[in-house]
Amino acid sequence: MFAEDDQTTPNAAVLAAKKLVEVHKVQAILGTWASGVSLAVMPITNDAGVILMHTSGAVALADPKVNAKKLGFRYQGSSKHLSRAFARTAKQEGFKRPAVLALNNPATQPHADGFRKLWLGAGGQLSDFVVYEPNRPSYRSELQQVLRSKPDGIILSGYSPDAIIVIRDWFQTGLNTKWVMPGFAANAEFMKALGNEATEGIMVVESVVNEGAPAYKGFAARYEQAMGKPASGNVYAAMCYDMVQVLALAVEAAGPNAGGAAIAAKVHEVTTGDGQAVGSFAQGKALLKQGKRINYEGASSSVDFDDENDTDPTFNAFVIKSGAWQRAYAIGRG
Repeated sequence: MFAEDDQTTPNAAVLAAKKLVEVHKVQAILGTWASGVSLAVMPITNDAGVILMHTSGAVALADPKVNAKKLGFRYQGSSKHLSRAFARTAKQEGFKRPAVLALNNPATQPHADGFRKLWLGAGGQLSDFVVYEPNRPSYRSELQQVLRSKPDGIILSGYSPDAIIVIRDWFQTGLNTKWVMPGFAANAEFMKALGNEATEGIMVVESVVNEGAPAYKGFAARYEQAMGKPASGNVYAAMCYDMVQVLALAVEAAGPNAGGAAIAAKVHEVTTGDGQAVGSFAQGKALLKQGKRINYEGASSSVDFDDENDTDPTFNAFVIKSGAWQRAYAIGRG
């Protein structure tokens, strides 16, 4: 096993991936997060016949032209899943004319576009739809444009660095506004930078761990021992744990000397279908040895991959109170 830091930037990720593929001759790369990183790495893994397991949201990662060899597997909900979760949350919150503020980014803008399509398609209205550019010191002009449209809520689709600036600019206006944003924006960095008063009452939409699954219990015990805090707060760690389990089971099912394509072909077989449910590599390996079909039920989700190698995780809505997320309600799937 080899590790490289992609620094959450495409340029660094390309260098890291080339080193892993060309120097270390790996058969799989696990754990890329930012969509720009995964989009930059996938051509390298495709050309080398290497599996890429990621937690990136960009819908482009499921495009047949991008994931041409079906070697990419997504463990997080894509932008289309997040769009649906946001539309359901906006409805639950009673919005009639929300506005959208979206970062110009391969994951966040498609998420915002997807929300708009779903919202308008269901007969809803938007007071405004504004896309902003990254790395700005202030977003006052974009924010003022949205606020002038008098929305009954604002959907913010961005990452924590820009979300911090947007919410800080808004908080200084003194206006009482309802906000809904993704969990990867409203993270610990976001709340620490802004403080409790500015973040109080913000709604957060995030996928949640598969708490009832045996795999989650095994993951949680290891995570808490290593990190000294509850595993429930880190769904991305659960996704990466599932990547390791799934890859190991697919390798086991493919047999000795199998290449990336052969291993990738076994991923669906060990995770999706009517096989016997398993929650660990050891359990699955024993059944595979007996010639039985298995279905790994993950710590992060059921890890059932569709035809585009996407999973459909469970989302929850949270509300920030006193600097911490509090679970408000489950958001339907399907």
